[in-house]
Amino acid sequence: DPHGRFSIDSHFGIIRSKKQLDYETQPVAVLTVQSQLGNSPVYSSTQVNISVIDINDNPPVFLTKSDKVTISHTQPPGTAVYIAHAEDKDSGLNGAIKYSIASKQSNVFSIDPSLGVVNLTRTVFADKQQEYTLHIAAEDCGSPPLTSLLMLKVIIEEQKMDINDNSPSFTSSPLSYVMEDVEVGFLVHRIIAKDPDEGRNGQVTYHIHSGNENKAFILDKITGLLTTAQLLDREIQECYSLTVMALDDGSPALSATQVLTIIVLDVNDETPTFLKQLYKTAIHENQDPGEFVIKVEAVDRDAGLNSLLRYEILPGTGYEKFKMNSDSGQLITTASLDRETQEVFSIKGNSCHDLGSPSRSSTAQLYLTVLDENDHNPLFAKTQYQISVREDLEEGSAILDLFASDEDDGLNGKVTYSFIDDTFGAFAIDSVTGSIVTTKALDRETKSQYTFRAVASDCSTHLPRSTTVAVLIQDVNDNVPKFEQSYYKASVWEGQSPKTDIIQVFATDLDSGLNGETEYSILSGNENATFLIDSARGILATNTVLDHENTSSYRETASSHCLVLLASDRGMPSLNSTATVLITVLDVNDNPPVFSSPEYHIHVKESIPVGSHVTEVSANDCDAGTNAEITYAIISGNDRGHFHLDGKTGSVDLMKTLDYEDTMKFTLIIQAT
Repeated sequence: DPHGRFSIDSHFGIIRSKKQLDYETQPVAVLTVQSQLGNSPVYSSTQVNISVIDINDNPPVFLTKSDKVTISHTQPPGTAVYIAHAEDKDSGLNGAIKYSIASKQSNVFSIDPSLGVVNLTRTVFADKQQEYTLHIAAEDCGSPPLTSLLMLKVIIEEQKMDINDNSPSFTSSPLSYVMEDVEVGFLVHRIIAKDPDEGRNGQVTYHIHSGNENKAFILDKITGLLTTAQLLDREIQECYSLTVMALDDGSPALSATQVLTIIVLDVNDETPTFLKQLYKTAIHENQDPGEFVIKVEAVDRDAGLNSLLRYEILPGTGYEKFKMNSDSGQLITTASLDRETQEVFSIKGNSCHDLGSPSRSSTAQLYLTVLDENDHNPLFAKTQYQISVREDLEEGSAILDLFASDEDDGLNGKVTYSFIDDTFGAFAIDSVTGSIVTTKALDRETKSQYTFRAVASDCSTHLPRSTTVAVLIQDVNDNVPKFEQSYYKASVWEGQSPKTDIIQVFATDLDSGLNGETEYSILSGNENATFLIDSARGILATNTVLDHENTSSYRETASSHCLVLLASDRGMPSLNSTATVLITVLDVNDNPPVFSSPEYHIHVKESIPVGSHVTEVSANDCDAGTNAEITYAIISGNDRGHFHLDGKTGSVDLMKTLDYEDTMKFTLIIQAT
């Protein structure tokens, strides 16, 4: 922007105009905009092409405000009298000119609206008028249209006798320029030759003598207007040398020649073409910024600025890591590359554009591979693994597949696995796959957990990375509950209330969980449900009130019970063992002695001697031991001491002489205790 016509907001990137823009002065502005983050030395740039849209602000302009031309009064209808030419600086319809005669003179003249050629429409031989004034209007096709006027005086002269003693002489330039993109029929040049002779001796016709072998141009022999006959292409032929001849109509005719050089001006109609559509290259990662990557090259068949190329890379994934030299096409890095972040850069916007107006561009693809360096260590997905396996796992079973990733490539990323801790011979690891397998039978009751470290290494000397593996051995129900004793003895007093605790048994199970939870039950010997056992705690208790004397004839069996207890775990399937418990029911003095007869009737003679055995009383006690040891005593009826009772045997003996006449009956009350 050398003329300072634009400004840009440094924060928001909004481009504004600062000055009045003029299409005719500068139809296209090519701005290079640069962006930079803070004070960073790294920046990027882009090109902004601003096309100034034309408005109809220029009227057509004639080279002169007025002109005059002299013609013979003998000229036939259709004779070209004058060529009006105006120029309009605008473009498109705004610059397209239409010609017309604003003030017609008795319809003597007509004008070609496109070429501006003024022709006679009839002869003026019989006219008395010797001069015509024409107002020729040039109007553009803009909206609204703008107009300019040219005043043309046409002077009619009578023909005089003339000798053809002058050859035509060229007054038009021998050099002409034409843009290569003009349409067929475009006016390239007006060839003008003057001949001072009069009448037919001074009437000049024009002809192409040579140089037009490919029929690129057509020359109107009357007007000298040279127009294109076909489309031009500067890239095929940029210069034409036409030998043109001006020939008068005298007798004999005289002529002159001129070499007309037509230079075809370049139009930016050729697109730059890359020598390759796909560029492939490779570069190592971790290189410092500024590393040369590749040079791209394109050609443009146009000329001048239209063929001057500028290279750039267009926005895309990762493009900010590169910088293109806009003049040479050399690509360098602006940052250190990391293969693990992006291994391949496929830059489709590797672009070049010419400096034509409007600019033309093309693109090529750059395929850049970042080569690996061993700059990463293997990494396990977890720093610690914890798994559980059954203790009945077969030897050689896989329990865990370790995986460590290494972001490097090839051998740099090839991982091998090993142990660095002792696994007590229980496990091994595949160095290639990382699969951990068992190497012997496991026993949870011997060792319930293994903790060791595994390492992952690559081919470098970098420190390997490790992870901790904790293997928990899951219990299998392979141990039978075992009673502390196979035979228990216990006793309980008779008469105790139900639910009286008798004994607590214990069984241990080396398994864990449900496999090691023991439940107790009575397997046999409890047909009458005399006892019950706490299934969880193993406490054996009475279920009914026990009676030591319930069956006196079977005192030994009644006073003891033999139970078989069962200890079962809760595993699937359940395992169990048994133990025997002998329970002795202890006697309580809960039975009074009972005499064999509630009354004894004894008859004795009054003459029996003192010391004689009278009778024997007997009482029985259902209790046992001292509770059943009975002593006897006379508690009434023996006030005078006639009788003696043995306290242990119950034997009654006579201690005094009896006298029937004194006492004929004794009633003794004997107590058994």
